[in-house]
Amino acid sequence: MPLLLPYYAALFGGILIAVCGQLLLKSGAQGTADFAAQILNVYTIIGMGFYGCAAFLYLIAIRKIPISVAYPSVAVSYVVVAVVAHFAWDESLTAGKIGAIVLILTGVALLNRL
Repeated sequence: MPLLLPYYAALFGGILIAVCGQLLLKSGAQGTADFAAQILNVYTIIGMGFYGCAAFLYLIAIRKIPISVAYPSVAVSYVVVAVVAHFAWDESLTAGKIGAIVLILTGVALLNRL
């Protein structure tokens, strides 16, 4: 496992940066009059940059981590975004969504078991 640690660190870093990018995109969508204004919003531009950085880290990760493990692991970002959106934008976090979050985390844990 120690030999793979830098690749898992890149995967984890990519996931966190992609989450930040998604949250910035949501912020860029808030209060914009139309799609053009949303695209030119500074939060949208920075969010897109974050996605680019996340993609580079993902490229590093999949050099050694099987894509059948790495790609599904990115689903952890869905969990983080759903929880942050609940607190930041008062989006609902229903029993069904919580159940889905538990299933996602269980699936990712099973994929990454040693």
